[in-house]
Amino acid sequence: MNANDNANAHSEIRPGGRGLPAAEVYRGIKLVVFDVDGVLTDGRIAIDGNGIETKFFDVRDGTGMTLLDLAGIKMAMLSGRFSPVTDRRAKDVKVPTERVFQGVKYKLPVYLELLKSLGVQDHETAYMGDDVIDLPVLDRVAVACCPADARPEVRTACHVQATLPGGRGGVRQVCEHLLKARGDGAWDLALRRYLREDA
Repeated sequence: MNANDNANAHSEIRPGGRGLPAAEVYRGIKLVVFDVDGVLTDGRIAIDGNGIETKFFDVRDGTGMTLLDLAGIKMAMLSGRFSPVTDRRAKDVKVPTERVFQGVKYKLPVYLELLKSLGVQDHETAYMGDDVIDLPVLDRVAVACCPADARPEVRTACHVQATLPGGRGGVRQVCEHLLKARGDGAWDLALRRYLREDA
C-alpha cells in the first residue's frame, strides 16, 4: 500500500479508542459481523396501527456490504431484537439465513458459535456495534468498529469509528475501509466485480 492508498483507506473513518490496526490485521479478516439496530438502521422503529414494524436502512450501506461479498468476505448479522424486516434486509444484501441471529440478548455465546460453525477465529473477524450490548464481542475481534453516534463506551472499545451515523452511511464507510486498509487489491477487485455486475 502506498501513501495515497493509505490516506484513502482512512479518509472516511477516525481511530476509535484502541487505534487503527496494522494492514496485516485487516488482511486476515474473513468475516464481518454487524449489529442491526443503530448500525444497519438509524435506530428508529416505526409501528403502524396494525402493528407492522418498519426500520430505516441506507442504500449506501447495502452497497458497502455487497462490496464485501464481492471481495469474498463472509458477513453475518447479530441483533438484540427480532424483526421480520431484518430477515428481508439480510436477503437483499446476501447474508445467508443461517448467519442471521435475532433476539440475542447475550451476544458473545452466539458469536462464538458462529465462529465455530464457520471455522473462523477472533483474529479473522471484524464486528460493528453501537451500544453496550456489543461490548463483549467488540473486545474479542481483530477489528472492532462503530458508527459515529455509538455510545461513548463503544467508541472507546473500538479500533475504527465511522464519521457517519448508524443507518446513514456509517456501514458503507466501514466496509470500504476494511477493504482498502488491507492493501492487497481487495477494494479494486470488489469494485471491478461490482461495476461488471451492475452493467
